[in-house]
Amino acid sequence: MQNNIAFLTSDVSRLLRKRFDVVSRRFGVTGPQWRMLAALRRTPGINQGALAQWLEVEAITAGRMIDRLEKAGMVERRADPNDRRAWRMFLTDAAIPLLDELFTCATDVFDEALQGFAPEESALLLALLERVRANLLDEAPPEKAHEPTLAEGALAHG
Repeated sequence: MQNNIAFLTSDVSRLLRKRFDVVSRRFGVTGPQWRMLAALRRTPGINQGALAQWLEVEAITAGRMIDRLEKAGMVERRADPNDRRAWRMFLTDAAIPLLDELFTCATDVFDEALQGFAPEESALLLALLERVRANLLDEAPPEKAHEPTLAEGALAHG
């Protein structure tokens, strides 16, 4: 089972989320709140439904997270100019320094996760995971020069 790509990627994702949860608590936010803030930084003005879908939670769960972050002064709701019933979510200025600190912590977590990897191995891992994601999204990967296969990459580094 350990060689199963679904099991390994799921386990790595779970371990990263667990580590992010530990790190984020030092800053007074939960791991899911951190992911929400990061999503809002990436996509300002996203609505609650799309945000919930991206975070893979129910809309009501996303709404409660937004409520807490709004109360903490990190997020603001603005009326959607195209739909009176909908709200758009935005970060407040107070959230930016927190996200900058969390980004630094995320970099440390990734450095820890990739400890012992040569820069080329890290780049190869990222490229391969991007290709897996593109395959699962039914997107054709961009045309590039020959990319080493997993076996070629392992031979080059080991």
